[in-house]
Amino acid sequence: MSKRSISRSAARLAAVQALYQHEMEGTPVAALIHEFHLHRLGATIEEEEYAGADVPFFDDVVKGTLARLDEVDTAITARLAEGWSMDRLDRTMKAILRAGAYELIAREDVPIGAAVSEYVDVAKAFFSGREPAFANGLLDAIGKAVRAK
Repeated sequence: MSKRSISRSAARLAAVQALYQHEMEGTPVAALIHEFHLHRLGATIEEEEYAGADVPFFDDVVKGTLARLDEVDTAITARLAEGWSMDRLDRTMKAILRAGAYELIAREDVPIGAAVSEYVDVAKAFFSGREPAFANGLLDAIGKAVRAK
């Protein structure tokens, strides 16, 4: 992987963590971004060194997802099975899907396959069951729908 790919992967993982924190604690966006800049991106936490992240990309995914949350959630909800809602999703999965959906909707500079693959990898970091396949199918459907326009 290129240095840019590694830094974008780190930014995506951090963005999912930030969105999860925002969902759990309601941390204001500016404070959330500031905290991640100072203490998480490229930091060493509990003796584990985190890869340097593409900070502008991280900022865009977090701020953009939250700014366009209604649009993002509508895209996700439209592809959930009958009887499912955003409230039924695990909060980590919700953060993964939201970040991925935002990137597919708003970041046309990122190929669909790259975005989907990256968020499937993030899902694999948190889940060992069927969840990565679920994220793959849902994000792929969103990508095909929004980029077909």
